[in-house]
Amino acid sequence: MNSTPASEFILLRLSESLPLRILLFLLFLIVYMVTVFGNIMILSIILQNPMLHYPMYKLLWSFSLMDLSFSSNTVPGMLKTILFQNNRITFSSCMTQVFFFHAFGNSENLLLSGMAYDRYVAICHPLRYSVLMGGRTCLSLCSGCCVCASLHALLHEMMTSLLHFHRPAYLHHYFCDIPPLLEISTSDTSINQLLIYTEGSFVALIPTLLVLISYMRIGVCILQIQSYTGRQKAFSTCASHLTVFLLFSASAVSMYFNPTSVSSLYKGRAVTLMYTAITPMFNPYIYCLRNNEVKAALKKVFAKKELQ
Repeated sequence: MNSTPASEFILLRLSESLPLRILLFLLFLIVYMVTVFGNIMILSIILQNPMLHYPMYKLLWSFSLMDLSFSSNTVPGMLKTILFQNNRITFSSCMTQVFFFHAFGNSENLLLSGMAYDRYVAICHPLRYSVLMGGRTCLSLCSGCCVCASLHALLHEMMTSLLHFHRPAYLHHYFCDIPPLLEISTSDTSINQLLIYTEGSFVALIPTLLVLISYMRIGVCILQIQSYTGRQKAFSTCASHLTVFLLFSASAVSMYFNPTSVSSLYKGRAVTLMYTAITPMFNPYIYCLRNNEVKAALKKVFAKKELQ
């Protein structure tokens, strides 16, 4: 086998058992359909309801769009990998998938920190909310998140594209991602791994720190609210965001910053399934179930359909 720049990769199936593959295919097809339905529902409700056209829901709309894109970048290909034998992907397609996987995923992470700041301003500085979170600020926040995430993704995609691989290059994963590519590379991957633990840590952990600081200050503000009803309302506005943040961050950090994440392929694949398929499925429903305004907008939509 030659060690050269690979022209294509062969993705390995999750199982060789046909009945198990069919079961997994149906399971993740349902997961993906639920994800698409939930996110399209959020996108449509926010667009159609003028009462939801303010910063909190603009950020939620952007997050839902990234969530849908993030899942669509990997799960359809995974379904093909589960079911069929010819699971070849060209080198250029593989690098494109790496770029968009990290661009969409890190955009979500950064948007979650922006949403935490929005909740902090709304609860701790309600009289200044329209000034601090105006239309221009919200647009700049969303744009900045996407630009930073794209630059981060471009850096890692370019560094990964310089690696050499055996031919044929068998990738022990259901889509192209950096850890499994580093595992099969014949090149020195020390720089790539250093980037994950330095620049990657900065991009992933700084938003986490910002969220934690925001919620510490929110917690102080909530404790100063005199009425129980007021405290409960303030907490309910944060609960859905905090739940999504914990689900998203826990799976992402365990995937990329666990010392054994590159060498433990089976563990990495299991965590990535949670990160790419399961978590995006829950996100829109968490927001719908925990947000009274979204639930009210949903009821109006269904009431109109019943009248028709």
